[in-house]
Amino acid sequence: MKTLVLGGYGNFGARISRALAQDAGIELWVGGRDLERATAFAQSLGGSVRGVRVDAQSPDLAQGLGFLGVDLVIHTAGPFQGQDYRVPQAVAAAGAHYIDLADGRRFVCDFPAAMDAAFRRAGRTAVTGASTVPALSSAAVDHLAAGWQRLRSIDICIAPAQGAPRGEATLAGVLAYCGAPIRVWHDGRWTEQPGWAHPAKVQFARMKPRRGALCDIPDLELFPARYAGVQSVMFRAALEVGLTQHAFAFLAFLRRAGLLRAPQKLAPLLHATGGVFDAFGTALGGMVVRVEGIDAHGAVARRAWHIAADDNHGPEIPCMAAILLARRLARGDALPEGAHACAGLLTLPEFDPEFARWGMVTDVIDEGDSAAGHGTPAL
Repeated sequence: MKTLVLGGYGNFGARISRALAQDAGIELWVGGRDLERATAFAQSLGGSVRGVRVDAQSPDLAQGLGFLGVDLVIHTAGPFQGQDYRVPQAVAAAGAHYIDLADGRRFVCDFPAAMDAAFRRAGRTAVTGASTVPALSSAAVDHLAAGWQRLRSIDICIAPAQGAPRGEATLAGVLAYCGAPIRVWHDGRWTEQPGWAHPAKVQFARMKPRRGALCDIPDLELFPARYAGVQSVMFRAALEVGLTQHAFAFLAFLRRAGLLRAPQKLAPLLHATGGVFDAFGTALGGMVVRVEGIDAHGAVARRAWHIAADDNHGPEIPCMAAILLARRLARGDALPEGAHACAGLLTLPEFDPEFARWGMVTDVIDEGDSAAGHGTPAL
């Protein structure tokens, strides 16, 4: 299967390219705007991997993809906040499958309605959000609440290692909603809360507690619709160095006060200076997904899934869903035609070989009535 990784030498694209280069069923092309970089990186992977210049903004993108004869395009060139659908539209026109790593709320949540008809006409599959959210997060929720009568609340926190490589595009995407009002499903109704403001303490199984703040991600909108009856959905990010978490909260304050209109414009500066704090952090990051509801026996249940990723391997996690889906397509396994958000397309056990590959450790903990003692606010 001829597979093009768009942004294939970038922070996440390079990881996906390295993984897929080892798959005998995939003919890999590394794509990006810089042909020299794409070719050099492709050559470093060995084998028959090739580099190609691909400009995602080109009006001739569909023709270029058709000329290459690609079967699958994996779009990793973020940030996806504010992106339009010109890339998936071009992929559909070229008659190829499409997967992206989008975490932009509007991009992912509006994707099925916008792109389903085009991919059904092409007889192909398009999957958005094949990343930590909502692919892995929904797999964890499904696993934790399997067999339950009702799911009441979902509380997720991602905790990156300070030393993990950071992409400027990822940082720009995060800053885009810093201080902006975010719609959150809380107590069975929609409310608004400011992004990155008011950090709250969160406990992890194999890491020290951290303070996490609200982030605007697709799960906040997808999960109330996916899990009927859920009353509250929360997603936080917890930075390892407290000073950086407070800095984001301060930027949120400035935006709310009207003193900082576009925090994302600070991404190049913050990306360049972020390494200053690395000495105060570690190489250990992770994630926790907590759920509360009524189990199969009618009793109140609280469970949590944790993952800990050491040696700065945390950035491998957002790449795993795209890798798994690409391999599934390469094997000829069917995926549903049309356009879909990546919720429920993968099960948690399917991720296990990837977790093991990078030495990541997972835990499922029945928290019972002690959930409040784990530092997660009751939802």
